[in-house]
Amino acid sequence: MHTIKIGGVPEHFNLPWHLTIEDGSYLKNDIQLEWVEYPGGTGAMCEALRNKDIDMAIILTEGIIKDIIDGNPCKIVQTYIKTPLIWGIHVGANSKYNHLSELENTKAAISRYGSGSHLMAHVNAQNQKWDSSLLEFEVIKNLSGAIEALTKGNADYFMWEHFTTKPLVDSGTFRRVADCPTPWPCFVIAVREDILSNKAKEIKTILNIINTTTEDFKHIPSIEKTLANRYDQQLEDIQKWLALTEWSQSLIKKETLIEIQNHLFDLQIIDKKIDPKRLTFNI
Repeated sequence: MHTIKIGGVPEHFNLPWHLTIEDGSYLKNDIQLEWVEYPGGTGAMCEALRNKDIDMAIILTEGIIKDIIDGNPCKIVQTYIKTPLIWGIHVGANSKYNHLSELENTKAAISRYGSGSHLMAHVNAQNQKWDSSLLEFEVIKNLSGAIEALTKGNADYFMWEHFTTKPLVDSGTFRRVADCPTPWPCFVIAVREDILSNKAKEIKTILNIINTTTEDFKHIPSIEKTLANRYDQQLEDIQKWLALTEWSQSLIKKETLIEIQNHLFDLQIIDKKIDPKRLTFNI
């Protein structure tokens, strides 16, 4: 039996992984796939990959590209979600800010440096033509930390996936002032290089299983209700999210990797660009 540890966020995007683990798909192929939850998101998973706490991760595209360039010995083996991630821009319920334009030169809550919430704050600043060198950050680790920071006024706004935070908007904990979609496919599957060297066959089997599931995921009977129940979402929100979301079963395109690196370089998030071949592994 081959044990593989995979990291991911506790969000609806990852239900296909839970379904395939629960139905024993990997065990039937002599693979013990262990899911490790990372509420802290991409920054926490980059650290876990470096520390060898996990073998692979479902991770934000921009975050893992930056971390590979910064020396993380991993490779992207496939796009997981090929559509953009829609980041909601949130303020606290009692915030004096009501419009996105008012948030210029205020403090953003981020899960950690190098995380999606950190990188997307830069993308949003560029979109709004703000001076991103003036951005200020409050590190809050996870969604719970963001609730505390925005409620107490330690930070002014917080960017997180639109539908994950929708229950907090509905309950009046947050107010959403705008949305900011990523300009690229949002999630990829990344694997440590040493795992690719030693267990490529098992990784290939894992990809085959998950791809078979994601190809037909939207057609699973009552999948909207399953998602709504498991992730504490309103059925109509899940239906909207499903309509906006497309899974991928292929390697991310070279042109896309070049485009993302150009974007990150312009934002001074990375200080160099590398050959796209150094970012991927075609398994």
